[in-house]
Amino acid sequence: MAVFGTDRRVLVLAFARMADEMGNSFLIIVLPLYIASGQIQLDALLGTQVPILSITVTESLLIGLALSMFGFLNSFSQPFTGRLTDRAGRRKVFILFGLAILGIGSGGYLFVSQYRWVLFFRLLQGIGAAFTIPATVALVNEFATSARTRGGNFGVYNTFRLIGFGFGPIVAGVVVEFWGFDAAFLVAVAGAFFSFLLVYLFVEDPEETQASAGSDLSIAVRGPPGYLLDPVFTLGLGTVAMGIAIALFAPLEGQINARLGQSSVLFGVQFGAVTIANILLQIPIGRASDGYGRRPFLVAGFLILVPSTLAQGYVLSPLMMTLARLAQGVAVAMVFAPSLALAGDLAREGASGTTLSVLTMAFGFGVAVGPLSAGFLERFGFHVPFLAGSVLAVLALLLVYTQVEETLTDTKSIFGS
Repeated sequence: MAVFGTDRRVLVLAFARMADEMGNSFLIIVLPLYIASGQIQLDALLGTQVPILSITVTESLLIGLALSMFGFLNSFSQPFTGRLTDRAGRRKVFILFGLAILGIGSGGYLFVSQYRWVLFFRLLQGIGAAFTIPATVALVNEFATSARTRGGNFGVYNTFRLIGFGFGPIVAGVVVEFWGFDAAFLVAVAGAFFSFLLVYLFVEDPEETQASAGSDLSIAVRGPPGYLLDPVFTLGLGTVAMGIAIALFAPLEGQINARLGQSSVLFGVQFGAVTIANILLQIPIGRASDGYGRRPFLVAGFLILVPSTLAQGYVLSPLMMTLARLAQGVAVAMVFAPSLALAGDLAREGASGTTLSVLTMAFGFGVAVGPLSAGFLERFGFHVPFLAGSVLAVLALLLVYTQVEETLTDTKSIFGS
C-alpha cells in the first residue's frame, strides 16, 4: 500500500532509520565534548609519538580517531554483511540484529572512563551499522515497483533518515548543556530501541527476496567496453570523496568555535545545515531523477561540492560558514538518491545488498577518513583539510563525468525540448 505516493514499508524503514540516526548522530557532537571534558583519561596518551608515522598524539587526533572508528569498521564490514543478506535471502533479521548492537554500544558509554573503552564501543556500533544499513537499502530498492519509482523511494528514505541525522546534533547541544552526557547517551539508546520496535512490528521480507537469493555476488571494478571503471564502483569512489568532504567539519569543533567566536549550539546548527538542505531536496531530486535521469544530478552535485567544501576553510563569520554548509548539503542531496537509484537500476536480481553496499560502504569509509584526516591536516593550517577535501571533490567530478552513463531511457530534458 502506498502512502503519499510511497510504499508504506519504505516509510516505516525511513522512520526507523530517522529515530536510529537521531540517537547515533548525537554522538558526533557529544563524543568530542565528552572526550575533551576531562571525564575520559587522556593524560597518558597526549604528547606521545606514533613511531611509524612520527605523529604527535593530540586531543584533536584522539577525537578524530574515536569518530572514525565507527565508519572504518562499518564501511569495511558492509560488503560482507551485504553478501550475507543476499545469500540468506532475508533482510529483517539483519536489521534487527544491527539495531540491537547499536543500542548496546550507545549504552556502553555510560560506564566508561578510559579512552580505549570509548574506541571499543565505537567499534561495536560500527558492527551494528554494518548489519543494518545494507539490508535496509536493499529492502528500499526491492520495494520499488519499477525503475521509475526507485529514485523517489530512496529520496523519501534518505529524507527521513537525514532528519534524524541532521537534527540530532542540534538537540544534542541542548541536551548536554542542560542535562549532561548521560542523558545524551540514553537518548541514543532510546533511538535504537524505537527503531527496533518499528521494524519488528511493521516490516516483513518480501517473498521475492528469499526466492531470488543471490549466487553471483561479485563486485565489478573494470568497466564495460570503452570505460575504465564499472559505474557503481566509480560512484563508490565519488561517494568516498563526498563523505570525506562533509566529515572534515566535526573534529574541528573547538577550532571552528574559537575562529568564528561562536557557541557549541551554533556549531550544531552548522553541522546540521548539510542535512537540512538534504531534507528539503532529497524527495524532489529523487523523484526528478526518475524522470530526468540520474546523471545530470550526479554531475551537478559533485560540481557544487568543490567550492562549498573549499569555502569552509576560509570563511570568517558564523553566517558564511552556515551558508557554505548549506551549499554542501545541496551537493550531497544531488548525489545521494540518484546514485543509489542508479546502483539499484544496475543491480542483478538477488544482489541488491551486495551492489548497494558499495555505495553505503563508500560513504561510511569517507565519513571515517574525514575526521581522522582533519585531525591530522589541521596542524598544517586550518584551511588545509578543506583544501584537500575540495581536491578530492574535483577528482570525483572527473571520474563520474567520464565513467558513469545514464541508466534510464526516454528521460525528459532539464532544459526543455
